[in-house]
Amino acid sequence: MAPSAAYDDIADWYETEFLGGLNSEDPLELRRLLRELLGTGTGRCLEIGCGTGIHATQLRELGWSPVGVDISGAMLRHARDRIPAAQGDAALLPIRDGSMAAVVAVMVHTDMPAYPAVLREVARVLRPGGVFVHLGVHPCFCGGFADRGDPEAIVIRPGYLDGHWTKSSWSTEGVRARVGAAHWPLPELLGGFLDAGLQFERFDEGGAPIPIVFAVKARRVSRGGPTSAR
Repeated sequence: MAPSAAYDDIADWYETEFLGGLNSEDPLELRRLLRELLGTGTGRCLEIGCGTGIHATQLRELGWSPVGVDISGAMLRHARDRIPAAQGDAALLPIRDGSMAAVVAVMVHTDMPAYPAVLREVARVLRPGGVFVHLGVHPCFCGGFADRGDPEAIVIRPGYLDGHWTKSSWSTEGVRARVGAAHWPLPELLGGFLDAGLQFERFDEGGAPIPIVFAVKARRVSRGGPTSAR
């Protein structure tokens, strides 16, 4: 199923019901991870798969000038007052080479079956030395193979290595049961960064007691070789 059509169908539910429990709290530690991995900076920061634009406020607080891209027009209707955004495919970004100081992807890579191509586009639009922060569903603890019915005792069943698009989920109330997800085992996910020319700088995890989020900070390698962290 195409993610664009699926999110068009659930955009109002996503904005009014699904996000309701996330706006007042930070159960996945997304705000902490953005603050610590992206940090403060200036210049344009592209959010790929920006959805309804809920992360734009924090990006501005960190000093960045956020812009967004999302494939779902219905999601972008909710984003119009939060972030300047264009409708487009993250695997074919409508953005000039080397024009972004930073790029972030927040809990969207499982919505992108062509995520290796997305990572190549991230590297293309980043200026040399530009930073990319990926916050995504943890490959090892989330997916159709992970039964999270008891948050204190996640059960991991066979299926981690399958790497396929599925609607299999432990709950019928969340996003995955509605739109499906692409599962990337950890080696494939990290290999996509390297293949795109992104240099790893830091890793982190978010959510407790078992992490739901796997976070990566990477940087576009400059034409003269690897760049040091600022």
